[in-house]
Amino acid sequence: MIEILTPGALATVQDLGRTGALGWGVGVSGAMDGMALAAGNILLGNAEDAAAIEIPVFPFRLRFATAAVVAVTGANAAVSLNGRRILPWWAAQAEAGDVLEIGPPGPAAWRAGRAYLCVAGGLAVAPVLGSRSTQLRGAFGGHEGRPLCEGDRLPLGAQPFRAACADCGLVPPALDLPLEAEGIAAVRALPAAEHDRFTAAALDAFWNEPWKVTPQSDRYGFRLAGPILELLAPMELRSHGIVPGVVQVPHGGQPIVQMRDAQPSGGYPKIATVIEADLWRLGQAPIGSRIRFIRTNWEEAVEALDRNKAWLAEARRLVDLRRLQERAA
Repeated sequence: MIEILTPGALATVQDLGRTGALGWGVGVSGAMDGMALAAGNILLGNAEDAAAIEIPVFPFRLRFATAAVVAVTGANAAVSLNGRRILPWWAAQAEAGDVLEIGPPGPAAWRAGRAYLCVAGGLAVAPVLGSRSTQLRGAFGGHEGRPLCEGDRLPLGAQPFRAACADCGLVPPALDLPLEAEGIAAVRALPAAEHDRFTAAALDAFWNEPWKVTPQSDRYGFRLAGPILELLAPMELRSHGIVPGVVQVPHGGQPIVQMRDAQPSGGYPKIATVIEADLWRLGQAPIGSRIRFIRTNWEEAVEALDRNKAWLAEARRLVDLRRLQERAA
């Protein structure tokens, strides 16, 4: 059991998402940075989709009611256990009564705005429609379907079959798999259905100009600021199915990228879709930062997803090797 002491704001329980329910009008939810959540679970011997806490606002503090092994991934946050600094992306032992504090991210070779608190055994909140992720708009899943509050107590799951790595860590994928365009963090995207209905100037701006992540961005969608994207002619669309990563352009001409809590339908013209392999990169873009879109194709999108899977497989191999070394010592 863990007890929340300082929740920050909008911290939620998340796993890798709720699949198979879009046809019922239920979005996927899940971690904005699935790579960070999966990596934290790998360090702890959990299944990659075990539930953890996503933390977008700092500081965040909690107390352990029982001993546990913990790892904080995602942002390069200032993590301390009873005042003793521990590294992010590193497994550490906590004892009953210990207080863990996660402070604002410091300077790093990578920019990330969200931290993930993973615990050996995962968080044992009740699954809803096959997932423990919080769906804020529907107010279900996670812990009572809402952000965490001071005094909340979350149960821990049974210890995993693989023991947690007692003292080891991982290099963040943002360093192993960097992606930039002219020094600006970038994500790859595919042209979407209405791509060619935009003017040549709009398409040139979308693919070649930086876009600012505005304060109006959240788990539902990232609202971007930059050049006005104009259509060749006004058009109206019936609402139709959309998924996280779709870049819609409303009447004001400023794009909105649908994120993990996106509604499953919409009617704005779609200029592009961020590939699945890069959604974690976009999910970590801090408010006020700039991003670039890199045009790609289907084959490159599949290859990028394979590289992500290969990175996680290598992380599992290295952590398992470290466990064997610990047992032999």
